[in-house]
Amino acid sequence: MKCLHYSQLWSKISGEMLVHLLFCVGVISLFLSAKPISDWKEKCEREWGLRGAPMPDNLDWESVYGAQPFQRNLLKNYSPHGLSKDRSPPNPKHEKVQMGRPFEPQVTAGDFSGWNTSNEVLPDDMSEVPEDVVICAWPTFYWFTMEQIVDLKVEGFWDELLDEFQPEIVVKDWYEESRLDSHIYELHVKLLGAHNSTVISEYSLQPTENLKSQSYTWKEVSYVFSGYGPGVRYVHFKHRLKNMHMNGMRRCQRFVELSRKQKESPLTQRLLQ
Repeated sequence: MKCLHYSQLWSKISGEMLVHLLFCVGVISLFLSAKPISDWKEKCEREWGLRGAPMPDNLDWESVYGAQPFQRNLLKNYSPHGLSKDRSPPNPKHEKVQMGRPFEPQVTAGDFSGWNTSNEVLPDDMSEVPEDVVICAWPTFYWFTMEQIVDLKVEGFWDELLDEFQPEIVVKDWYEESRLDSHIYELHVKLLGAHNSTVISEYSLQPTENLKSQSYTWKEVSYVFSGYGPGVRYVHFKHRLKNMHMNGMRRCQRFVELSRKQKESPLTQRLLQ
């Protein structure tokens, strides 16, 4: 039988104890640092003012809080041209206009990742041009369309909130004022069901422009969906702007947000800006 000196025995025991001790300390620290689900749920309710909203216990409230679904723009890449509504659009009088080039429908300079884009060339209307006039150059008009679908559940919202509480859905858009034509802008927004096909509510705007004045400013468009009914899971945002070859129009920022205001909520709560 091999006998160990007490110092060797203590060294062996203390080494094993140290390993177990460090493991226990790590587990305890992890346990103490982790917030209970109820704490995350209360944090969401308190910071977002969701008192009275359905908040089921089976949700991962830490992930919901991390997603921060409120107080932010839900559109991806909402300003692909890098322009801001806080700065006036460039004045075309100070820009060089190239003329005489063959028209090729294309997306103007910018990063349009996250958007589906398309061009629709409009037929030329020469009905008012006299027969004996020689046309050297003729402007080509076309619609430039940007579309994006927002998945509300991916953005952090949950079924019970959308179906029962029905927070207001705020839509905003800006486009450049122009005398290009009386009809240069369209906005179409649809609230879609779970399979991204059923239209639960929709809004469309096709304003008529004032051709007598132009101040080179952004024109704001806004709409609020409220009391839209249960089943909404997606927001389809579609922005159309008429352009003319030799005189391109610009589009600025666009905006989709879910407000913390409930359907038929009191006026004491304000819309998020």
